[in-house]
Amino acid sequence: MISKTIFRQYDIRGIVNEDLTYENAKLIGYYLGLHIKEKTKTMPYIVVGYDVRTHSQMLFNGLISGINLSGCKVLNIGLVATGVNYFASFQEFLIDDKKIKPNASIMITGSHNAKKYNGFKITINNEPFFGDELISLYEKIAKNTNIQIPNNFDFIELDAKNLYIDFMVKQFSHLKDFKIPFIVDCGNGVANTVLCNILDKLNLNYKGIHLTPDGEFPNHHPDPTNEKNLEDLKALLINDYNLGFAYDGDADRIAVLTQKYNIKGDMLALLFSKTMKNPVIIGEVTYSQNIFEELNHEAKTIMNKTGYSNLRLKLKELNADLAAEVSGHIFFNDRYYGYDDAIYATFRVIELLYEGINLDVELDKLPKVYTSSNIEINVNEKDKFKIIKKIDEKLKTIQRGFPIIKDIVKIDGLRINFEYGFALIRASNTNSVIVTKYEATSYATAVSYKVAVENILNEVINEINSTTN
Repeated sequence: MISKTIFRQYDIRGIVNEDLTYENAKLIGYYLGLHIKEKTKTMPYIVVGYDVRTHSQMLFNGLISGINLSGCKVLNIGLVATGVNYFASFQEFLIDDKKIKPNASIMITGSHNAKKYNGFKITINNEPFFGDELISLYEKIAKNTNIQIPNNFDFIELDAKNLYIDFMVKQFSHLKDFKIPFIVDCGNGVANTVLCNILDKLNLNYKGIHLTPDGEFPNHHPDPTNEKNLEDLKALLINDYNLGFAYDGDADRIAVLTQKYNIKGDMLALLFSKTMKNPVIIGEVTYSQNIFEELNHEAKTIMNKTGYSNLRLKLKELNADLAAEVSGHIFFNDRYYGYDDAIYATFRVIELLYEGINLDVELDKLPKVYTSSNIEINVNEKDKFKIIKKIDEKLKTIQRGFPIIKDIVKIDGLRINFEYGFALIRASNTNSVIVTKYEATSYATAVSYKVAVENILNEVINEINSTTN
């Protein structure tokens, strides 16, 4: 028996030994391997890496047993950051006297989730495997769970980490001996399987905390979107230190802090645009409006759905220079391969300082707005998209007293643009929640937008609940 709930919008993820088991990993490896063979029409080579979670090695053994039975070859790159896993899938390797380029990659990781979680991030031909494709994989597995898959731990071992380190050192050789001090907090995740090696080879002036990979995460949970997990880093951003970096468990998401700012992904997109010539940048619907307006002075900016797989595909489709998610997934197509890699993003931030850009000064120039954090409202999974549709219908016949609507952007949920800000209402693609966010030129105005929108949201939820009870 395999649960559909682990097949999420962007990856496979669940609680280990409850809904994500060793036997399920075998089934996923086998049927995914068959799918990859069908897609590539060759003998596929699949890069497999894993994060530091205590159950990652167990899931690796189950996964590759299934892959081996499918007839694909496993390229084991070991304990790595997700960026190294993606990087390996773009390289050529000499295997049995032949140059081989991998056809797919699988990263075993629970990312920023609690330590009881783990899962699989998958690419095929360097494109994310997600959404409807994941559901189709589940349906195939669910109909064929009785297959016997023997243990088979055969693999070809590859050293992708040193290849990645050498690439980074060469890419950023101009930063060698740059002496501006900064701090890195690896959160006991996998960032430091490569990070400090690169920093040391470039002789950069850094202080590292929580560097040792440890799947128990003894110091704090590795989710840099949670302010509580940044307390150790913030405590050190005094006196000589005005720059710090923090990473999630698999190091594809970054937090960048100064003494003054927690620099979110939309702010980073703006800062990076200042060093690019006529850039095309992919943003997403949770961006601050003042960032979009400022970006449009520097770049051609496209608003897109949120979600790291959505951004990566849109970046490739448009051959844009950069995509960034507010939560810290940063995708560079400019001088890089177009996937989210927090290690690489670290050096692009340091490069901004090297080129004379003062992060605080640039962000001080932005018009002042009040922006709420994401607010999550728990709803029934089957109702969440229905709720968005009904709110859209109600907004067409809005009552007196509701803030004047300039327009509504429907790329991902409803981004309702008002005279002095916006409200965002969207259904989460990964959880049973409606996510809202509010921004305005003053706190009081943002609160007025929140009250008006929440009145309609609660009204719709009550209507739907009354018809189902």
